[in-house]
Amino acid sequence: GPTRKMPLTASAMDFFQLFVPDNVLKNMVVQTNMYAKKYQERFGSDDAWIDVTLTEMKAFLGYMISTSIHHCESVLSIWSSGFYSNKSIALIMTQSRFEKILKYFHIVAFRSSQTTHSLYKIQPFLDSLQSGFDSAFRPSQAQVLHEPLIDEDPVFIATCTERELRKRKKRKFSLWVRQCSSTGFICQIYVHLKEGSGADGLDALKNKPQLHSMVAKSLCQNASGKNYIIFTGPSITSLNLFEEFEKQGIYCCGLLSTRKSDCTGLPPSMLNNSETPQSRGQYRIRMKGNMSLICWYNKGHFRFLTNAYSPVQQGVIIKRKSGEIPCPLAVEAFAAHLSYICKYDDKYSKYFISHKPNKTWQQVFWFAISIAINNAYILYKMSEAYHVTRYSRAQFGERLVKELLGLEDTSPTH
Repeated sequence: GPTRKMPLTASAMDFFQLFVPDNVLKNMVVQTNMYAKKYQERFGSDDAWIDVTLTEMKAFLGYMISTSIHHCESVLSIWSSGFYSNKSIALIMTQSRFEKILKYFHIVAFRSSQTTHSLYKIQPFLDSLQSGFDSAFRPSQAQVLHEPLIDEDPVFIATCTERELRKRKKRKFSLWVRQCSSTGFICQIYVHLKEGSGADGLDALKNKPQLHSMVAKSLCQNASGKNYIIFTGPSITSLNLFEEFEKQGIYCCGLLSTRKSDCTGLPPSMLNNSETPQSRGQYRIRMKGNMSLICWYNKGHFRFLTNAYSPVQQGVIIKRKSGEIPCPLAVEAFAAHLSYICKYDDKYSKYFISHKPNKTWQQVFWFAISIAINNAYILYKMSEAYHVTRYSRAQFGERLVKELLGLEDTSPTH
């Protein structure tokens, strides 16, 4: 849960600034102004440009965040006369001023000579965000490594023609998270860039378990010695990785797939489906030290690798139609924690910022901001302030937008 007690009067902005404080916003102001100055020295002066202020930067973020609630395809719709126009917030800043800030917006204006990292334009912000996540929240023992649902708004996709979909550029990165499975709080973010078609590219990442293993190690670098139980999907699950994690005091439970997983070191007899017909709930177990390989049958064979649960401990899967199906405890725990993450995706994925810039670092930035707001709402729901105002996720987002824009209305909306 939260590591600090927030006051009863804490606003949406107070929770958001646990992760994106004023010093981070001031740095955005400085870097944006520096970039604008350098850009104009190189390409000619821009008479319409005036240095951005902290108040304007907050309003700029507020406009962008408003697209996560109203899902307009372009943030400029706010100033239009169409369905997504929003006159109540459009008056705070003119469209031309917003577009100027958008043109020059930067987090790191210049590349230093020592920089080799491709995410140098956003890395300081990601580091600051990670520090905020670590200091504001203490995760539960059970956590999940996965790719959160950050795709386009499903309503927009449904109304798109095939030609429009083809024109939309694919993301050039993959975003992975380590997530507390009892609250949904995202504890750590890892961004893997698609840098060409080399061995480290995103295309290779989808097919090579060793690259997924690298992602898992990066996400768990701060987790050693804390007795965490990490749940993983088939692409990450492997005997070598789990044994390496065990040496660091990290325990694992993962779904295994003969097609997607690295099955090195596992007995072939457990990876082949038995020819004799099996009844639901039957399972076989093989052990090596603390590691168990479980093959469980339920309308198909499911294999699990774990060193976090004893294979002899019994659990049960409850199905609405077929009632209770017996299984090892590891299977029950895996199903429970993964279903929670599915619920999180259903609830929070629709609140990702709709703005889709062409630059990869900006795409990563807006996804990271969206995750920070979702985390802020989770902390708000666990605080005493929630019992006073009881905002839904949409209302929390609206409050944050109004506070960033400096609007006076602070009365609760129910």
